Amino acid sequence: MQLIGETGEKLGVVSFQEALSKAEDKNLDLVLVAPNSNPPVCKIMNYGKYKFEQAKKEKEAKKKQKVLEVKEIRVTPNIEEHDFGFKAKNARKFIEDGNKVKITVRFRGREVNNSKAGENVLNKFISALEDVANVEKAPKLEGRNMFTILAKKTEK
Repeated sequence: MQLIGETGEKLGVVSFQEALSKAEDKNLDLVLVAPNSNPPVCKIMNYGKYKFEQAKKEKEAKKKQKVLEVKEIRVTPNIEEHDFGFKAKNARKFIEDGNKVKITVRFRGREVNNSKAGENVLNKFISALEDVANVEKAPKLEGRNMFTILAKKTEK
């Protein structure tokens, strides 16, 4: 098998017993790195320290990840102009912070018969936020709610 030392230098092709004895002399582990190559490649290393370093790297990478949230804004089909402006301003802020925004129109009573009004409200939101957001999911009616999902525009 091909043997690699603890500092990364190649020690050449040696037998398994010889590689194992070299690892034991240095109080380190013999780790099979590439079992499918011809000859197989082994490395002398402190496996416990290696696993610790890997876990540390994964933890650091997890810290730098940003969790994407979906913020929801609920409106009614007969929303007033001032309320619309206020909710659109909040939606703009959420999108600029990197979150997705789900805008839901709730129909109460017989309002569901006039679902076109709810679709108009969603289209008004889409046009008000088109400079910062793309439509990820088009307006869709599910039961007594109609919703759309907007996400931040990707820079090209």
